[in-house]
Amino acid sequence: MKRSRFHISLQVLLTALALALATLAARAQQLIFTPLHANGIYALGERAGWTVKIPQGPVARAGAYRYEIRKNNSETIKTGVLDLSSGRTTIETTLSEPAMLYVEVTPSASLATSRLGSNVATGQKTGGAPGGSPGVIHLGAAVAPWKLEPSVPRPADFDDFWDGKLKALRQVRTNAVLTPTPTSKAGVELYVVQLDSLGSHVYGYLAKPSRDAKFPALMIFQWAGVYALQPEWATDRAAEGWLVFDVDSHDMPPSQATGVSTDYQTIGNTDRETSYFLNMYLRDTRAVDYIATRPDWDGKTIVAMGTSMGGQQSLATAGLNPKITAVIVNEPSGADSNGNLHGRKAGYPFWPSDNPQVMKTALYFDTVNFAPRIKAPVLAAMGFIDTVAPPVGIWIAVDQIPGPKEVVPMIESDHNNLTPEKQGAFVSRSKEVLENILHGGEFKPNEALTR
Repeated sequence: MKRSRFHISLQVLLTALALALATLAARAQQLIFTPLHANGIYALGERAGWTVKIPQGPVARAGAYRYEIRKNNSETIKTGVLDLSSGRTTIETTLSEPAMLYVEVTPSASLATSRLGSNVATGQKTGGAPGGSPGVIHLGAAVAPWKLEPSVPRPADFDDFWDGKLKALRQVRTNAVLTPTPTSKAGVELYVVQLDSLGSHVYGYLAKPSRDAKFPALMIFQWAGVYALQPEWATDRAAEGWLVFDVDSHDMPPSQATGVSTDYQTIGNTDRETSYFLNMYLRDTRAVDYIATRPDWDGKTIVAMGTSMGGQQSLATAGLNPKITAVIVNEPSGADSNGNLHGRKAGYPFWPSDNPQVMKTALYFDTVNFAPRIKAPVLAAMGFIDTVAPPVGIWIAVDQIPGPKEVVPMIESDHNNLTPEKQGAFVSRSKEVLENILHGGEFKPNEALTR
C-alpha cells in the first residue's frame, strides 16, 4: 500500500522537529568545567576541583547530574549531586597524599538520552572512555604528582637480569640486510631493514636524505597492535633531515599486517624468560646499536620517540641503551603494572592482577623500573583522563628518572586515539624539541612541573 506524499512529508517534518528540540535541550543543559588551577595540578591539602556552570538557556534542576571522584581511578573518595539551580556550582576535594583525581559526571537518564555533545569550554568528551555511557563527562587533576612513589619495590635483581640479557645480545652478530624500497618522497632513500637479535629478528623501515652527509638519528617505536608500518612515517621525517629507523614491534617484515597473535601481550606473561616483551625490548636496543654503526649517522644524536606502547618501548630502550641522547614520549603505556593491587588503576598491557606470577613478571618490563637507568633528557606527555595509559603511572615513571625531564600535562585528554583534538600541547612541544635537536641544539627540559 502506497503512503501519501503528505504523510511522508509530515513524518519528515516531525522527525526534524524532534531532532531540533533534542539539540536545543542538549545545548541548554551543556556544562562548562573550569579547573581551579589552569594546569590541573594542586599541592597536598589544597582545594582541588572545578567550577561548573551552564552558560545559557534554562538552568538544570538540582540532582540532574551526579559526580564521583576516584583516587587514581580506583578508590571512590567522594560522590554528590550538582545543584545547578543558580546556574553554577563546584566539584572539589582535598587530599593529604599524592594522587591523580579522576571524576565522572553522569547526567540523569532523561538528559543522557539527548546525547550531550562536547563541553564547549574545556573540550571534555562525553563517553570518552571505551564503552562510556552517552553524556558521561570525565575530568582529571593531579595532587602533588612529583611525590608519587612506585606501588612496589623494584626487583633487587632487575639490573642483573637485564645486564645479562644485554651481554647475551652482544654475542649475536647483527647481520644487517637492507633492501632498497621505492618511495614517492623526493630526496629520500628508503630501505626495509632486517637484523638478527637474541632469539628473534628486528624489522623496520630505514629512511634517510639522499645526499652524502651525516645526520642525527630518530628511532620511532610503534603503538600497540599488529599492523603494517606506513613508509611515510619514516620518509616524512627523513625529508626533514633525520636518519630514521621506524622499528616494527614484532618479528615480521614492516609491510606485513598479520602473523602475530593480537593478544601477544599475554604470551609468556608468567615468566620473565618467556614474556613477549623480552625480545621486543631487546630488538629495540639492537636497532639503536645498529643505527650507531652507520657511517651516515652524525655520531652524537639518537632520539627515541613513541606514543602509547611506542612510548613504553622508548623508555625501556633508553634505560637499556645509553646511546639514546633524548626521549620524546606521548602517553607511554607499561607503567605501574602492579597498580591494581595498591589502589591505582593500571593500564595497558592490562596484565591480570589476580595472577601473582604475572604480577611478578610484569615488574621486569615495567617502565617505572627502567626509569632509574635513563640518562637522557626526557619529554613525557600524559592525558589526565587517560585510562589506557593512566597518568598516575606515567608520573611515577618520570619521578624515577634521575636526569632532566619535562612533563606535558594534557588535562582534557583521554588516550591519543580517543581525543586526538586534545593532543595539541604535546604536538607543539615535541615539534619544538625535535626541530631544535635537528638543527644542532640541545634539549634542555623545563623541569618546573616535575619538581
